[in-house]
Amino acid sequence: MWKYYALLSAFFAALTAIFAKVGVKDINSDLATAIRTTVILFITWGIVLFGHHAGEIRAIPRHAWLFLVLSGAATGLSWLFYFKALQTGEVSRVAPIDKMSVVITICLSFLFLKEPVSLRVVAGALLITGGSILMLLK
Repeated sequence: MWKYYALLSAFFAALTAIFAKVGVKDINSDLATAIRTTVILFITWGIVLFGHHAGEIRAIPRHAWLFLVLSGAATGLSWLFYFKALQTGEVSRVAPIDKMSVVITICLSFLFLKEPVSLRVVAGALLITGGSILMLLK
């Protein structure tokens, strides 16, 4: 089932890039990010509230809070830089470079999470890196 969620994530990430490029055309990219974040805030809290999960907040351990806050900070910074890049760059070049995050994630998962290294994963990361470098060339 996770593969379907991952494909849906990729599809909506693609729509995000297209919609964001149009949305940041005539406004400050930081303001655009704040608007986007507010929409996400309402959607996600709506899901939590309607799913009756708000009571679970009290059971979240401190360790989880720390890493969720760090993840939120990293996400916010990622979005701010992404919107700045979209404002002046071409979506067809910005998005693939942004997806270098996949390669960085793979490297970090090997280092910090001790996930196994396989030839297939290394080959895929190299192909993503090659494609991203190709997109940097004009």
